[in-house]
Order: sequence, then C-alpha cells, then structure tokens
Amino acid sequence: MMTAPRFDADTTPMDTDKAARDIASGRRTIETEVAGLNALAASMDDNFARAVATIQAMKDTGRGRLIVAGIGKSGHIAKKLAATFASTGTPSFFVHPGEASHGDLGMVTEDDIVLLLSNSGGSAELSDLIHYTRRFGITLIAMTSNADSALAKHADQVLLLPKMPEACPIGMAPTTSTTMTLALGDAIAVALLERMGLSKDDFKVWHPGGKLGQRLQKVAALMHAYDALPLIDQSATMDQAILMLSAKNLGVVLVLDSSKKLAGIITDGDLKRHMGPDLLSRKVSEIMSKNPRTIAHDALAVEAVDVMTKTPGQYLTSLIVVDDENNLTGLIRLQDCLQAGIV
Repeated sequence: MMTAPRFDADTTPMDTDKAARDIASGRRTIETEVAGLNALAASMDDNFARAVATIQAMKDTGRGRLIVAGIGKSGHIAKKLAATFASTGTPSFFVHPGEASHGDLGMVTEDDIVLLLSNSGGSAELSDLIHYTRRFGITLIAMTSNADSALAKHADQVLLLPKMPEACPIGMAPTTSTTMTLALGDAIAVALLERMGLSKDDFKVWHPGGKLGQRLQKVAALMHAYDALPLIDQSATMDQAILMLSAKNLGVVLVLDSSKKLAGIITDGDLKRHMGPDLLSRKVSEIMSKNPRTIAHDALAVEAVDVMTKTPGQYLTSLIVVDDENNLTGLIRLQDCLQAGIV
C-alpha cells in the first residue's frame, strides 16, 4: 500500500536563494498593504462619521439590522464583518447577493441598513440587491474604491477606499483592497462599540462559549467560597493547621486573627521553609506568611492567572479573594483557572 509523502518543516531541504526571495516577497506584500492602510486612515472624513451615525440611529430604533453583503473576496470580508458587528452589539448578518436574487431579499426589511462591499462597485451580481434597496427605500451604504461605479452612484452614502496597488505582482488578486475593506469595517464596528460604552460584561453576553467567554469569567465564578475555606485561628498550633490542610485539600491554610480578619497564609512553601522536629508544636503565627497576595472578587479570572504566573520572584498557586471592603470572601487557585480553560 502506497503512502502519501510527508513533509516535515524541520527536514525539508531549503534553497537559500529561493528562501531569500520568498522573504523579500512577503515583506513587499505586507509593506504594500500597510501603505494601503495608511492611505485609508488619512482618507477618513465626515462620510465615515455619517455612516456610523446612520447605523447608530438605526440601532436606536430597536428594530433594524445591519445587512452586510458582498460577492467573491468581498463576500468573505462581509461575512467576517457581519460577525464582528453582531459580537460588538450591532445586530447584523450576512446576505449573499446571488442568494438574495433567489429569495433571500425577503430577509431585508425597510428598517434595515445594507452595507454593500465591492472594490470595483460594478459586479453584475449586486444589481438586484441595489435595485431592491432603491425600490423599498432601504438605506444603502457602499464601500468601494470606484466613485463612478453603479454601486456608488445609487448608494445613499459612500465610503470610498483609496486606490492603492494590490500586493499581487500582476495586480489581479485582491490583497490590499480586501485588507482596507476589512479594516474600514472594523473601524465602523469599534466606533459603534465606543458609542455604546460596551463593557466586558456586555461582551461576555455575546461570547458565552469559547476562549472569549472563558477569559471573561470573573474571579467570583471560579473561587472557593468562604464556607469552603481552610480557616484556622492564629493561636492554633501547626499540628492543627496540617490537619486542616489535609481536610480541606486546597493546598493552603488561611490564618485569622481574634477579630476573624485575615492575618496570613500557610502554604506548602512555608512548611518546607520551617521543617524541623518542633514544627508541629509551633504556633501558626510563627510559620504563616503575612500580607499574602489578594485579588478583588469582581476581577477577571485571567487577571488572577497573570498575578499568579507573572509575579517576579514568586511562584503562586492561589490567591486570596476579597470584596470591595477588603474582607475575605474566597480563594482562587491556578489549578481551577487552568481547568476552566483560562490561560
């Protein structure tokens, strides 16, 4: 039985001349697209602000959606932008102009706004969607580099992309133009996001699953609550602390003073540092680490991970959680964060 050839990046022979040309080509492509983005940033004017205000006004009615459409490579960009708008608080979905001509136009209502992407602005597949918006008085915002195109002439508002060379050496493959289109769409989405003052909590509502949702979990959602904590009085002896350590199995013991306020923490490291024949009879106040690191209960869990893993000169496996008045409320462990997918 024949097997397909395997390619290993570490063992595949490399022609140094070709490698140098490839690297030079990659740099030219990126530099060409960066030049396009710089030109785009310099070209932004009141038309951009007007488009943002128009979409915001539609959102304020509580009825319309932003319909993002495009054909070919612009269609792929349109799909991404529709997802970005939706995830940042602007109701949005993608419509394929070809499918729109075969029934999907029924999804577009008079309360909606159509954002139509086309670098040339002259694709025949766009005509039915353009005519539909004109017939029913649906606001049409065009994103194109051709001010003389049918799309630009029929649109209510035009976001004009600067005419910049494609990175493709024969000027055919959409590269710079699609990069600019994507960036301009992102700029609209972020401007709308900033208008509504989107918080991390709002963002989590639209991203309950996946890495975004995981990274936006609060410390309070992952911590071990007060009732489950291994607590011991500072007048206790270490034999009692070790029994508590084993019983609660959280890797630490929290030490309280006579007013039930946090006085310190005993960790595995503290046990190792004070190991000796008299350890069990010593007071926990002699062994504990004072002023342990804490984190607010409403902080993001990812912030807790950063503190535990990036504190210079320390290796922390847990943090004490406190409320707004600095009262002990819980304990969050690195192990719990990692199991929740927060990295």
